[in-house]
Amino acid sequence: MNDTIAAISTALGVGAISIVRLSGKDAINIVNSCFSGKDLTKVNSHTIHYGYIKDKDEIIDEVLVSVMKSPKTFTTEDVVEINCHGGISTTNKVLELMLFHGARLAEAGEFTKRAFMNGRIDLIEAESVMDLINSKTEKVRKIGINHITGVLSEKIKEFREDLLGLLASIEVNIDYPEYVDIEEMTNNHIKEKLSNIKKQLNKIVKESEQGRIIKEGINVAIVGRPNVGKSSILNKLLGEEKAIVTDIQGTTRDIVEGSINLDGIILNFIDTAGIRETTDKVESIGVEKSIKTIEKADLVLLVLNNNEDLSNDDKKLIEKVKNTTHLIVINKTDLDSKIDEKYLNSNNIVRVNTLNYEGINPLKIKIKELFKLEQLDNSDFTYFSNSRQIALAKEAENIIEDIEKALEDNIPTDMIEIDIKRIWTKLGEIIGDTYEEELIDKLFSQFCLGK
Repeated sequence: MNDTIAAISTALGVGAISIVRLSGKDAINIVNSCFSGKDLTKVNSHTIHYGYIKDKDEIIDEVLVSVMKSPKTFTTEDVVEINCHGGISTTNKVLELMLFHGARLAEAGEFTKRAFMNGRIDLIEAESVMDLINSKTEKVRKIGINHITGVLSEKIKEFREDLLGLLASIEVNIDYPEYVDIEEMTNNHIKEKLSNIKKQLNKIVKESEQGRIIKEGINVAIVGRPNVGKSSILNKLLGEEKAIVTDIQGTTRDIVEGSINLDGIILNFIDTAGIRETTDKVESIGVEKSIKTIEKADLVLLVLNNNEDLSNDDKKLIEKVKNTTHLIVINKTDLDSKIDEKYLNSNNIVRVNTLNYEGINPLKIKIKELFKLEQLDNSDFTYFSNSRQIALAKEAENIIEDIEKALEDNIPTDMIEIDIKRIWTKLGEIIGDTYEEELIDKLFSQFCLGK
């Protein structure tokens, strides 16, 4: 990380401005070599300067250049940002000049990676940068900004400080083995501290399911026999004619997707091919996809036709979804009912019709009730935001449980010191105090190029 990197930090395309960012020990000199205006090597830090980017005598663009000197920058290195006129050709030409004069094209996420490697942010804060960039709702934005400010990181650091205190107590016990009361006090201290850490970790992990829903949304599979109104329901939910609707069975032969924002939560709807016994090769592939979708969905909407008796295919589907989170959607309620509801769980039934948009509202209300969307905590967004963080927290919990059992079996305290160090390490991996280089490279490769 001794070289200077450069990249376009704004979306490439036509716009009012675009930004070319540089970071590294030669950032100021490289830009200064192409800049017609003030001598950037002599200006104060965190100042903006008007001038031109030039390739020899040719003016490339009229720009504003922001100069930010180490260490008070995002990467803690010298950072320069060139505010160009938006446009693909102009922006690329400015970047090309920076590379010609000594900068290297940044890898994906390398600016944030440098901020992490230089101690400016920890791993939770780094991951939250991408969460903030990708946020589609206000709730997701709040989770991202909460993590960037270090609330969750501080909690993990507190746990690690407590563990260091436990390790110190164990060392005292090892140094003075002749005092039985010290060992008893140490054991009680370990039990109390670990129980408290496990309780708080468990709370964060459980609430992180809410965080996952807030961040990723709810994947909803709409399933049922052909012609029960699945595509019509999808279209009404989305407010657009996303799926083709006809009275011909088997019209939908592949997955059709769309999303809506329901009270700040994204619902990702998947309209599947009608599920039935079929000899049509193409339709059978769609049916197989539909069945797999049921297994992966957070919520299954099983659509039944109110005006038809339950068929054998209906009954098979009712049996297939009974162990999933699901709702039975009885469609076409404007028609006479012929469904025998003894096969259905009355608590899971929603009655709708798709003649107008109002007819779909009961379904939205039921989804909100089922996932308790109105009860999602809007004030405390201290959640683990991805599976990596959750998995490490669960591993730490499991190690604590092993230690608790060992203490019950009167295992000497010095024997459990290694396990306490393992907990300390696992929690360190969450915030990046301990990490593997391969993991860091993989994580930051998922970032956009200029970040």
